[in-house]
Amino acid sequence: MSEPLTPAIISVDHVFKSVTDSTGTLDILRDIDFRLAARETAAIVGASGSGKSTLLSIMAGLDTPTRGTVKLGGVDLFALDEDARAALRARQVGFVFQSFQLMGNLSALENVMLPLELAGRRDARQAATEMLHRVGLGQRLGHYPRVLSGGEQQRVALARAFVVQPALLLADEPTGSLDFATGDKIMSLMFELNREFGTTLVLVTHDRGIAARCEHRIVIEAGQIQAETGPNDSL
Repeated sequence: MSEPLTPAIISVDHVFKSVTDSTGTLDILRDIDFRLAARETAAIVGASGSGKSTLLSIMAGLDTPTRGTVKLGGVDLFALDEDARAALRARQVGFVFQSFQLMGNLSALENVMLPLELAGRRDARQAATEMLHRVGLGQRLGHYPRVLSGGEQQRVALARAFVVQPALLLADEPTGSLDFATGDKIMSLMFELNREFGTTLVLVTHDRGIAARCEHRIVIEAGQIQAETGPNDSL
């Protein structure tokens, strides 16, 4: 992958991840190295067990590498303590998961308000309401996750992720729990929001079709980058 012309939003520099137990040492990630600038989109592609989700967790500062560094907006995540990493993550990173990860005891509106309230935003209700209208759920503000369809729940998750206007959005198999037609609509909405908010998007997917919609594709096998493609390349 060529170096971006603008400063990197996320830099993954020679990251290794190993775990050791009674059976020996398992190398999960080996020398992962890439960087992305503002507004760029990248798909991390690979089979189950290849290390994709571990890499995403390290990029978020939720897991720590054995070696290497990750910088978010020029800040070394692992030079910070856990509290400082959490504070930076709350300001700069949005998440979308395969299983939605909504709070079942909160309405759609309350789920989207939550990160804003944690950040002390006084306009949390207004901003969350506007964001839910933006994703087509203006009539579902008071509905709880249990009465929403899978596609609607993922729209709530998208609203929650984008409402903080993150510099970086990390999505782990965002259509994995959805049928093809619903998943296609969700991905179209995700890319629309990405362009609208100028977010750097990194998504993990098994779907080469979804990956092809990203500017960059990073293929991981057995914890190593096996191929990288840019905007004018194909997988």
